[in-house]
Amino acid sequence: MDLVLDPPRGVAPVLLGMTLDEALAAVPDWGEPRVLRRPSRNSAKASFTLDHVGVQALVEGGTLVTAIELWWPGEGRTSSTRVLLHGDEVFTTPAVNVFRRAADRGWKVDTSRPEYPVIAGVSLGFTRQTSQEVERDADGLPRYVTSVLVGGEDYYGHRCPERR
Repeated sequence: MDLVLDPPRGVAPVLLGMTLDEALAAVPDWGEPRVLRRPSRNSAKASFTLDHVGVQALVEGGTLVTAIELWWPGEGRTSSTRVLLHGDEVFTTPAVNVFRRAADRGWKVDTSRPEYPVIAGVSLGFTRQTSQEVERDADGLPRYVTSVLVGGEDYYGHRCPERR
């Protein structure tokens, strides 16, 4: 299965702006999700695992999906589920290449927090942190990203105020 990142719209068929129930109805073949609703915080999330790739649809401070986050399978695990960004498999393409290709598209990659780079405006956020023993680059960061989040256009506006 291929999960195609479509920032800032979502990861089809789950789109930002859907209700959580609409998002769940859009992916019946993804299996039974774990759903956590926190009415007191006006937030919720639905979690799926697709052949070791974690997927979460997040509702933050309202009733609509505001972000979709995907997690790599983990050390020593492989997956037939691919997470793609313009043809690059996010979890198996070296992070430096993912970010270079994003910059080649004209996207501004903010690496001021190296463990949590973002591409504001598009709104993609990455994690390059893990407690697992994985291959690391010269800066000591995991060679590959360990998660990617697709949010709305202003999701990371606080990181790149010039994009507002």
